[in-house]
Order: sequence, then structure tokens, then C-alpha cells
Amino acid sequence: MKNVFVSSFRFYLTFIAILITFCTLGGRLLHLQVWQSDKYSELAANARKNFIQERARRGDIVDRKGSLLATTRSVVNVGVDPHAYTQKDMGKLKDLSELLDLDLKFVLESVTRKFGTTSKDGEKLVPVRWVKLKEGVDDNTYRQIKKLKIEGVYGNYNHSRFYPNNNLAAHVLGYVNKEGNPCMGIELMANYYLKGQDGWRESEKDGRRKEMPQFRTVEFSSADGLNVELSIDRVIQDAVEQEISHLVDEYAPLGVSVIVSNPVTGEILAMANGPTFDPNLYNEAPLGNLRNRTLTDLYEPGSTFKIIPVGGALNEGIIRPEDIVDCSISDYQAGKKTLRLPSDHHPLGKITLHQVVQKSSNRGAAQIGLKLGAERLYNYSQAFGFGQKTNVGLVGERSGVLHNPNNWDGLTITRLPMGHAVSVTPMQVHCSMSVIANDGIMMKPTLLRRVYDQTGKTVVPFNPRPIRRVIDEDAASQLNEMLVSVVGHEGTAKTAMIAGFEVAGKTGTTQKIIDGKYSSNHHVASFSGYFPAKNPVAVITVVVDEPKMKKGRLGYGGSVAGPTFRKIAGRIISYYGIKPNPKELSYVTK
Repeated sequence: MKNVFVSSFRFYLTFIAILITFCTLGGRLLHLQVWQSDKYSELAANARKNFIQERARRGDIVDRKGSLLATTRSVVNVGVDPHAYTQKDMGKLKDLSELLDLDLKFVLESVTRKFGTTSKDGEKLVPVRWVKLKEGVDDNTYRQIKKLKIEGVYGNYNHSRFYPNNNLAAHVLGYVNKEGNPCMGIELMANYYLKGQDGWRESEKDGRRKEMPQFRTVEFSSADGLNVELSIDRVIQDAVEQEISHLVDEYAPLGVSVIVSNPVTGEILAMANGPTFDPNLYNEAPLGNLRNRTLTDLYEPGSTFKIIPVGGALNEGIIRPEDIVDCSISDYQAGKKTLRLPSDHHPLGKITLHQVVQKSSNRGAAQIGLKLGAERLYNYSQAFGFGQKTNVGLVGERSGVLHNPNNWDGLTITRLPMGHAVSVTPMQVHCSMSVIANDGIMMKPTLLRRVYDQTGKTVVPFNPRPIRRVIDEDAASQLNEMLVSVVGHEGTAKTAMIAGFEVAGKTGTTQKIIDGKYSSNHHVASFSGYFPAKNPVAVITVVVDEPKMKKGRLGYGGSVAGPTFRKIAGRIISYYGIKPNPKELSYVTK
């Protein structure tokens, strides 16, 4: 009988091999279950955990009549999980690429991109569970995609900002970028009210990455944003932007700014610039088109500034409208100093203060400034709002430049009254003219009327707010009569006349400083005025930067900005249904 026993060597060899195997497995289990238990428990929990964020719907922006200016619509970001995609759906990819308007090759690469690399772990391969195919897919297209029933292709609903009127009031509204961040305008200014509060929920998901609602542990509902009602009137805003387009077509200026407001309340009815942009396509516009020129662009106001020294002198009682000012002299004796006065475009001789404003005399304005004195001239300039922001609330507003009298040179006292040696924004000029239209009281300019919830209930009202009295009512009334004569047959703004209405205003034509010198070829033409002169309903300011005139003519404020004022005012008159004054019907302008 053969010996059936195995040799001791083979027995121990087998025993040791089995022992090592079990020890290795036991050690590995001990490593995983004891020393690495926290790590792998967390990985397992995260694999099951499902965190879903619920985006709050951003509130709407409407005009003063409730017309929609900005809203939020639901869109879908469509993507694919390459690990869930199966080859049986290969034939459906062509239909998918057509629905998404994507190249078929890109779709094929996306569904097969199962692994990627990460520099964090030294170029280690990691599984890819989401490849974005397209953002902003509308709900109807997404429903058609779901009908294809392609495994692994799904979408995440998101909110997208939409501006239904395209470029209307673009600089007022601003825009929200793709990351959901407001970047300018009301979108940024009122973001606290508009943004709402995002919600979220935590639950578990199954092996197919679908939520299991029965295992929800935390759930916070989102709260939609509030809605904002602006003082802007869509009809007036549209009229202003149409006139800006005509200005651009006719004169090809570097830029145009127009502001319309109610002088009694300070509410801005329209604010527009040219060139402009479409907030829906903000990333396609040149960067310069995005700036709100009414608040950012500085220029010397020229003759529109003359209302400050004249208004101040009338308020101080140092001169009356009928007093004579000698505009024939070129020098002015101030104590021991002889000051050189600026020149006028035409010899005017001895004229009344009323005519100084009517004819826009530089020499006359300079002498009024000298009578007022440096300190009072500076103080009234500040009181009218120059050298400081108007605080309308939009980001990017500049305060301009108004030097303290301690820093004036020998010419400033005679040049500041005619609108030189000071830098302003169109909004500052507009607010200063509104003071005269409102009997000497400055109102805070505002774009917001109220914030309201989804039921229409007002949450935050924004009521008209007076800032200060700048000049008394008598002085404002006297200056008003002078500004009415400016927009008359003997004034510098005949082109702003409106049949049947008394119009008050002031032109401005400023030479721009090029290479340190005043240029005769580069000008800013402007007009700021209001109507009707008694109980005005609107103040309109038009500023045109470097209009290109035919035959080398000068782009005066009266010839460039005045007609635009008249056209906008005419459309407001028709819109409001204001009846003309029969006594003024003889004032007809072609």
C-alpha cells in the first residue's frame, strides 16, 4: 500500500501560503474597517447623498405703468453622464445634435468622455459624471429631447434673465451675467430686493442617481425675489431713444446723452445714451457702449452753467433783470487787479441782465461772477449740485471737478461763470436746470418708485424727497422769464420753440480741450430746458459729444441739441394730451 501522506515540506509550504493569504486579507479588512473607516464611510455616504439647490426666481423690473422691462424665464442646461450612456442610443445622437444645434462630432466626444484628469492628484484619471452639452435650452426643446429617451442625457433647470425690449433703457436696467451676478444699472442697484433667497434640500439617491424623496433630511424652500417699479415711462424712453438714433444718423457724434424728468418730484422719466447695447447680448457689445454717459462722462458745460452766477446774483439781490451790464469792455478793474474778460461771439454793447442771459453773453456772465465774488460763486455752484454726485443710485457716477477758490488762478473768476474751469456730468446739468423749473428747490433724482411682492403689495415705497432750497422763489421766477426769452425769436435757442407753449432753457456750446488747448474743431453741443415754463411737466437735457456738421459749420447747442429737445417735448405733449396756450400759437418753428 502506497504512503498517502504528503511530505512535511509540501504540507508546511501549503499551510504557510494559506496563512499568508488569510493574514493579508485580514490585514486589508482591518485597514479598511478600522483605520480607514471614517474615510470610506464618508465616501459611501457621499455616494448616496443627494444635494439639490433650488434657485430663487429673480424679481421683475417694470416701468411706472407696469410694462415689463426685465424678467426671469426658466431654461435648461442639458448635459450627459457618459457612464450612464449606452451604445444602443447611438442612432439617436443625430437627432439630439439637431435639437441642440450642435456638431454631431462634439456630441459623440461628449458621450464617450468617461474619464478625465486632475492636476490635484498628479494627473490621476477620475470618472466624468457630467459633460455639459448646451446652456439656456428652452423648455419646449428640452421636452423633445426627453422624448428621445437617451440614457444619461438629462437637464438641470435654471433661471435666465431676459429683457423683452432688447436695448430699451439698457443703461438704466443694466444686466445679469451668465453666472447670475448683476453688473450695472438697476439690476445691481436693487439687487438686494430682486435676488430672492435660494433654497436647498438633502436626500439620498439610488444606483441610477435618482432622488429618493422618502430619505429627505433637510429641506428649505426658495423665496422668490421682489419686483421693482421704476419711475421710467416706457413710451417716453422709447421716444428718447428714437431721437438719439436720428441724432447719431445725422451727425455721427462720439456720444449722445438725454435725460427727461419731472422737476416737481425728481422722478426720471427717461435716461438714454448712444451708442447703446442689448442686455440680452451684453458680451457682444464694445465695452465703451456699456457705460452710462449721463453719469460717467465729464465735459465743460459752457453756457448752460450761466444760470448759476445769474441765479446766485438775483438771490443775493446784488443785481436786477433790468440792470445794465456793459459787454463792450474787455477788461474789468477788481481793486488793484485788472482782469481780462472773455470775448463774445458778436459785439453786444450795453445790455440788460435779461439780455445777457438771452444772448448768452460771456462777458456779461463774467461780470456777474465778479460781482458775486469767488466764495459766493463757489458756494452757489455747490448748492446747484456741481462738484458732487447727484446720488441717483447707479454705480459709476462721477462727482465732476469744481475747484475750491483757494486753488483758483487769476482767470477762474471770469471763466467759471461761462462754464469753463469746471467739469460736470449731464445729470448734474439736468439737476441744476430742474432747480429753476421747481421754483428754486432741488429734488433728489430718483429711478425707483416702489418695491412690491407677487401680490402687488408695496413693500418699500420711494417717495419724492427735497434736498434743499437753492434760491428763493422770486429769484427763480425772474430767471425763469430770462430762460423763456432764450427760447424765443431773439434768443439763442429758437430751434427749441414749440408752437402753443412757453419753453424755458439754455444752450451750451463748449470747445473741448485737445492736447492742452481749446480746439476749434471739437465741441460738445447741449441744451437743457423745460416746458411749459409755468407749471412744467418735464425737464429735458440733451448733450451731444462732437457732432459732425456739414460744410465745416460749428455744432452749436441751439442747432444740434435744440431740435432734439423740441421733438422729444412734442411727443411728450401728444402722449400727455397737453393743450396748447392760444396766446403762444404764433410761436411756430419750422
